[in-house]
Amino acid sequence: MPLTKHSPSSGRASPADNKYLHPNGGRLSGLFHRRHSPDEAYLSYHDVRLTHEDVNTIKNDWLTDNAIAFWEEYLEHEKLRDYPKANIVLLRPSMAFLLMNTKDPLELKTALPDFTKTTHIFLPVNDCRDVTHAEGGSHWSLLLVSVLDGIAFHYDSLTPSNLSEAKLSTHRISQLLGRPLKFINLDDSPQQENSSDCGVFVCLVMQHLLLGRLLKAHARDKISMSMRGKDVDAKGGRQEMLRIINARVKEGERRRSRSRSPAVKQEGGGKGRSKSPPRIGDEQDVTS
Repeated sequence: MPLTKHSPSSGRASPADNKYLHPNGGRLSGLFHRRHSPDEAYLSYHDVRLTHEDVNTIKNDWLTDNAIAFWEEYLEHEKLRDYPKANIVLLRPSMAFLLMNTKDPLELKTALPDFTKTTHIFLPVNDCRDVTHAEGGSHWSLLLVSVLDGIAFHYDSLTPSNLSEAKLSTHRISQLLGRPLKFINLDDSPQQENSSDCGVFVCLVMQHLLLGRLLKAHARDKISMSMRGKDVDAKGGRQEMLRIINARVKEGERRRSRSRSPAVKQEGGGKGRSKSPPRIGDEQDVTS
């Protein structure tokens, strides 16, 4: 887990300093030369199809919606599955964005998970307000809604950059649940020191809160949701995400190779290479 004890730093990012808000809608794709097309599939993992662009952003750029969605799929299918009684929802970035920008969220009820028995909801918050601009925005933050307590906790690595978006998202969830929610902006959240790590912070703080707090607590436990005293190792987090992705690529390739018929192997000079990406689905459980 790339979270370490907080150590003093002399270079904390200031949200008032524009150099820490990522330019070009959070994308620097055109600055990198790749052997593969950015849109070429890299891995099919449950409901997420990762592209080479998604993977390259995990290496050293501003994370795409799809990269964060992969991380949520990973936590859901390989971590949450060990807690069948947990009723925790990891809302994907696309749905969180749609929810924030829909005046009447009840219109989305059929497209959203059933929150009837849900205890907690994680929402990645993006500062894009233009619904016509796919992959827009310049900053990610994390909203954790405790339905049980009626509280929405906001974790922003460039606080208070996404404050208004987080409050709006809280209001939308409140409308959807039909109950008031108290909003708390946790200004002691770990802070990033560059222009591109906000999405990584969202993924790692989400993992820590889910695995290190919520799933470890007993039913009647009162747990602190503060991240005070914690620091995020973004570089280590990126490496861990890439390790997990590449391990599943190799596993998908092994399984595809085992299932390929001799007739298919003979095609294309015996290599039998498929144009489709390696796939991991519900029927193919893997371990880290």
